[in-house]
Amino acid sequence: MSDTRRRVKVYTLNEDRQWDDRGTGHVSSTYVDRLKGMSLLVRAEADGSLLLESKINPNTAYQKQQDTLIVWSEAENYDLALSFQEKAGCDEIWEKICQVQGKDPSVEVTQDPIDESEEERFEEMPETSSLIDLPDCELGKLEEIADLVTSVLSSPIRREKLALALENEGYIKKLLQLFQTCENLDNTEGLHHLYEIIRGILFLNKATLFEVMFSDECIMDVVGCLEYDPALAQPKRHREFLTKTAKFKEVIPITDSELRQKIHQTYRVQYIQDVILPTPSVFEDNFLSTLTSFIFFNKVEIVSMLQEDEKFLSEVFAQLTDEATDDDKRRELVNFFKEFCAFSQTLQPQNRDAFFKTLANLGILPALEIVMGMDDLQVRAAATDIFSYLVEFSPSMVREFVMQEAQQSDDDILLINVVIEQMICDTDPELGGAVQLMGLLRTLIDPENMLATANVRTCKWKTEKSEFLNFFYNHCMQVLTAPLLANTSEDEPDKGDTAVTSKGSTICPDNYQTAQLLALILELLTFCVEHHTYHIKNYIMNKDLLRRVLILMNSKHTFLALCALRFMRRIIGLKDEFYNRYIIKGNLFEPVINALLDNGTRYNLLNSAIIELFEFIRVEDIKSLTANIVENFYKALEPIEYVQTFKGLKTKYEQEKDRQSQKLNSVPSILRSNRFRRDARALDEDEELWFNEEEDEEGEAVVPPVEKSKAEDDFPDSYEKFMETKKAKESEDKENLLKRTSVGGFKFTFSHSGSSANGANTANSKSVAAQTPAAGSNGSSSKNISLTTTVASAKGSLIGLVDYPDDEEEEEEEDTSPRKRPRLGS
Repeated sequence: MSDTRRRVKVYTLNEDRQWDDRGTGHVSSTYVDRLKGMSLLVRAEADGSLLLESKINPNTAYQKQQDTLIVWSEAENYDLALSFQEKAGCDEIWEKICQVQGKDPSVEVTQDPIDESEEERFEEMPETSSLIDLPDCELGKLEEIADLVTSVLSSPIRREKLALALENEGYIKKLLQLFQTCENLDNTEGLHHLYEIIRGILFLNKATLFEVMFSDECIMDVVGCLEYDPALAQPKRHREFLTKTAKFKEVIPITDSELRQKIHQTYRVQYIQDVILPTPSVFEDNFLSTLTSFIFFNKVEIVSMLQEDEKFLSEVFAQLTDEATDDDKRRELVNFFKEFCAFSQTLQPQNRDAFFKTLANLGILPALEIVMGMDDLQVRAAATDIFSYLVEFSPSMVREFVMQEAQQSDDDILLINVVIEQMICDTDPELGGAVQLMGLLRTLIDPENMLATANVRTCKWKTEKSEFLNFFYNHCMQVLTAPLLANTSEDEPDKGDTAVTSKGSTICPDNYQTAQLLALILELLTFCVEHHTYHIKNYIMNKDLLRRVLILMNSKHTFLALCALRFMRRIIGLKDEFYNRYIIKGNLFEPVINALLDNGTRYNLLNSAIIELFEFIRVEDIKSLTANIVENFYKALEPIEYVQTFKGLKTKYEQEKDRQSQKLNSVPSILRSNRFRRDARALDEDEELWFNEEEDEEGEAVVPPVEKSKAEDDFPDSYEKFMETKKAKESEDKENLLKRTSVGGFKFTFSHSGSSANGANTANSKSVAAQTPAAGSNGSSSKNISLTTTVASAKGSLIGLVDYPDDEEEEEEEDTSPRKRPRLGS
């Protein structure tokens, strides 16, 4: 016997009543010994390992279904099935089973299943009652037949006997002939009885009866019987729908008649189960389990037959990517693949693996790249569904394709960029397609997903992670963030649906659909902050991204403002000092505090989210951020007393200040001089190197280099040299000192171009002027200190100035406009 005849798939029924594929192999029947008798052995096709060893038990009920299936139960809740590639192989194994059990191979069931509750009663039955006597198949007997079929459903043994009687006498075909007679005579009562009869026969749950009922000869008459439900005033028109409305479209002519018949049969049986038959009750739940198995194995067979026909699939792909293919034809081809992939979900992981590898080898991803960029909405939607099947099955396969593609193609036509553009250009007001695509992108860039996939791929996940993230940030991130940067410009606002910030930055247009899109992008960026560490950190600082995101705090759409706040909250939640320095230098708490003040006394989600951000800083005791908030914003936040968050921050700040003072007192006086001590906020050398480092892919860092004071490295050798250095420094300080705001006023301004992150900050200057209110816990007022930093201009000049308390005579009075609460930066 050839290998193909012995080729089988082994299935087991799981707890959810779904068949699990245990593998493909070759079956043989082997005589073991007198005690064990004959057994069925299935060895794996790949490595020859033993997939199944099952003794052929003389008392086990084996069933042969659909000519290529053998099903049986070995123990309670443990069902097995062998699916043969060829009918001849199934027949040969079936003969061996029947030989062991002493049965005629022509039977479809070797034993009658015995229900434990009726076992004794069944054993006491006389031999003459082994079969149920069926009434003659006549019009006058239809009511009696209907009562008989309905009465046996509660008894497993009687169901088996009735099924055997119906099969042996060819009774079903006789009943369907009566149906045609009743319909011709308009015999409504007879048609109602036939509905009950056919429905009851379906509930017998026997595959051998399904083979007869769902054959081409009988299935439309079965559907006809099920149209005449006595509970309905008028019969349904299911046959009309199946024959006239539902059209079978062959995108490429199917030459295999068996395959075409199997597709028709599966569609009609699925229609019977899903549409015609009523939803089974709790007591009828298991009555149609065999019908579900019938459909399942049909779908497996269809996918296998199509997958093996390489000529057919190659032709489909060729037409799909051919520019000459018209739009209608291409729409049908894409819908075919969508349904094809949906059918593949019935396969088990091992078979799905082979299925998607076949599609990948034939070029499914390049084909999707073409059709996803088309104008036809239906085609794009179907292509998105296909893409989702591929990403769900194997994200690594998609990642590998796009990285190879990047070596040969421009960024504009990369598959991931096409997906991002489809997300951005979604015309649906609710952005349903964009939400789906965003989820797929999230799966593709998830490092955890790379790790999980990598275990199967010989632990190469580190390589995959670093390579793919480098690719994504170099080729795709600018496409993803383009709408965000375009809608948070700092140019002069145009007329129209725009929101204007206190600094003239604009959100344009500030409409609902744009807000939804920006919210999706922010959700993805927030995910990157949590999972990508270095790559997203570098991108945020190089592009000054957080500043642009916080412009959205001024949006009229609260959900968008919350998304922007959530992005900042994730960054602060990392407790990374690089991020903290970036926030402090950029004065990035200002838009958040302005939003809190503008919200007033309203107790809403925005208020709670902002308070939670500051509470996190307090609880986690992030010292640098606490000092920045208290020193620069406490006067504006002091009136907020319904929470103790800001008072708590002030307390933390003062406690830290006291600790620093105590440490300072233990240091020799000459080392405490401001001239020879590095400023508390100065960057550590390692941090400074990181900020100053140029990135080949991203451009200049947003934070410019700062000259390091040499005071600690080159201490003067003599007192005279020290005094000369001091006098020269004081003279320089006075010449370059900037004017500060008047005592008692609160003014925080920060001039920064939105393009500075891309290297343009060399042509702009930043200045920070902050006045610190009295913070002494002992009641003594502290001197106001103004810290001014001027960034290197285009000419390359770099000036660092410190304004000391004894220079207060140079301050200039400046009035602030009256306001309910002081607004920062107004």
